[in-house]
Amino acid sequence: MKTLLSITAAAMMAGAPVAAFAQSATLTPLTTDTMSKVDTATFVKTVPIANTFEIESSRLAQTQATADDLKAFAAQMVRDHTKAGEDFKAALSKGQTTSATAPAGPSLDTKHQALLDQLKEASGDSFQSKYIDMQTQAHKEAVALFSAYANSGDDPAMKEFAKKTLPVLQMHERHLKDLAAAHQ
Repeated sequence: MKTLLSITAAAMMAGAPVAAFAQSATLTPLTTDTMSKVDTATFVKTVPIANTFEIESSRLAQTQATADDLKAFAAQMVRDHTKAGEDFKAALSKGQTTSATAPAGPSLDTKHQALLDQLKEASGDSFQSKYIDMQTQAHKEAVALFSAYANSGDDPAMKEFAKKTLPVLQMHERHLKDLAAAHQ
């Protein structure tokens, strides 16, 4: 199991799409079922990238989505993930982990930039479908990451941040299920 997590974490950090990497290596996607422990360095590197993707893709959805419920969800995502970014920085400054471990400023890795680029090229119903699908996958991964770190993290400030943020991510995940059902 530890090897599986190390390979999956390495694939995420290298920007490989987890699901595609999982298929090629006969692994399963990153979920709460497959992830039981995450180290602080991985958590601190992954959170800002994922958070930036959530904000940027949702800003795009605020202008590109045609459905009012998706625009409202996107606005909520921008607010919640902007706050999560602020909370992350505060936890980083209080924690045992140095800020040198975290990416300098908001940026996307190759995987997330490619996803954002795909979204930028879509329009209409195709855009909405891609946005919902991407957000659903991103939240599955985020819930797995935050759950694992909340349970097993070794930096108390980061662990508290993970515990505090997890319910918001789970709420987003539930809301996405409703949006997916409404936009089939």
